[in-house]
Amino acid sequence: MIKNLQQVNSSINKRRSNRLPCLVPVEGKNGSPFDHIQTIDFSKGGIGFVSEHKIPIGKEIAVEIQLGPEEEPVIVLGEVRWVRHVKDSDVYRLGMYFKEIISGSKAKLEKFFKKQKGG
Repeated sequence: MIKNLQQVNSSINKRRSNRLPCLVPVEGKNGSPFDHIQTIDFSKGGIGFVSEHKIPIGKEIAVEIQLGPEEEPVIVLGEVRWVRHVKDSDVYRLGMYFKEIISGSKAKLEKFFKKQKGG
């Protein structure tokens, strides 16, 4: 799905939290807007995706995040905040904000990111 990561990430970074690259496919229900979607980056406040579908702003979805092989997943309610067509492609770049933590804790996310930064 992603041919040129630099092209996908060329937008200006206006984020509150540092994001980590996270290039993994997402398991979405066949035929749903989240079918054929892939993560691009990840922060304690949200996830960036690339999708073949133009997902509506405001769309909410529960997302399960596995932070490590021995960790219980964190489940969040995410909301699509922005969608942009990627120039010279057939995909859309979108940003999802973590609206609510359903299971797990915000502290788990913060600990994960602190560990990733080496501190």
